[in-house]
Amino acid sequence: MSVERLGVVGAGTMGAGIAQLGCLGGFEVVLHDPDPQALASGADRLRAALAKGAGKGLWEPAEAAQAEGKLETVAFDGLAGCDLVIEAAPEDLALKRKLFAELEDTCGPDALLATNTSSIPVSEIAAETAKPERVCGMHFFNPPPLMRLVEIIAGERTGEPALVQATEVARAMDREPVRTADAPGFIVNRCNRPFALEALRMLGEKVATCAEIDRTMRDDGGYRMGPFELMDLIGVDVNLKVAQSFYSQREVPRWEPHPIQEEMVAAGKLGRKAGQGFYAYEGGRKAEEIARGSTVGAEVRRTILERIVSCLVNEASFAVAEGVAEPADVDTAMRLGLNHPRGPFEWREELGADRVIATLDMLAEAAESEREAERYRVADSLRELA
Repeated sequence: MSVERLGVVGAGTMGAGIAQLGCLGGFEVVLHDPDPQALASGADRLRAALAKGAGKGLWEPAEAAQAEGKLETVAFDGLAGCDLVIEAAPEDLALKRKLFAELEDTCGPDALLATNTSSIPVSEIAAETAKPERVCGMHFFNPPPLMRLVEIIAGERTGEPALVQATEVARAMDREPVRTADAPGFIVNRCNRPFALEALRMLGEKVATCAEIDRTMRDDGGYRMGPFELMDLIGVDVNLKVAQSFYSQREVPRWEPHPIQEEMVAAGKLGRKAGQGFYAYEGGRKAEEIARGSTVGAEVRRTILERIVSCLVNEASFAVAEGVAEPADVDTAMRLGLNHPRGPFEWREELGADRVIATLDMLAEAAESEREAERYRVADSLRELA
């Protein structure tokens, strides 16, 4: 079965962005949201984005007009006849299960159903469906029109035909699909755990200030944003919630939230949206005197960078060993999903496995408890490269 009619449920930033990609990809797109105002607003944003893209030369005006002509906003029953429906509803398991049951009744037995979840296991969403083999994950990244990655997630009972169709749809949208198992955080959110957590540990140990760590990761590591800048952008409270969710699913010491996060949230220092996070903000922009910070020497910068990168390599090594994804797909996902300058296995090649292992071993030896040392235990597959 080929996909011609694509349904998108949820007209927020993610849903409208996915619908835009569908229109540009040549699909007949039907967009639904239970809130009429949200549906109208999402459709307006989509049309404005198409016009803006044409104005910037991203596509021809005729292409924009053709894509806009493929969009239809519908009530829920208008999703009938869709070959594939992508759900972009809030991250609530009960809500998603109810929605998928309704989609089964409305769309019929042959329609493929995909969830854009970033954190809920696909298998749990599909658990109460009549045909879980047709349910998969299609995790787009925010904002979908700018981020080229789509994680194609196989639930425990997802059939290969559903995965193949989802992959083909992602490619038609000019996205880069990567396969991942239905594991906590999938690829990107799992493998990026150390980027914030290890930076927080260094801040807590007074290795360097948040400004010094951020500058090192940007200037020496090539990252677009440092970990504290990124947490402020996302929201310190949101970052903490994600960290707590990970840790609750599997109490891995590497994933344990840091007390600094909890202290920040308790104090209302939630990041840009609150005017104060790790940095102070004026009108949504970082206050210059806070951002500038102080400089540190080359040796400290090297230590900062190699500590965070080594932990990224180690987490990715654990993930691959657990069957989450293949190394090449992990690298692709981290580069395209988060704009990392290199994927973790590319970093391993750059630094050398021996150097990464030595960094982790040094951190484990300096730990003050067995639990703390466990955070730096080297993955077996990485240790074997020494």
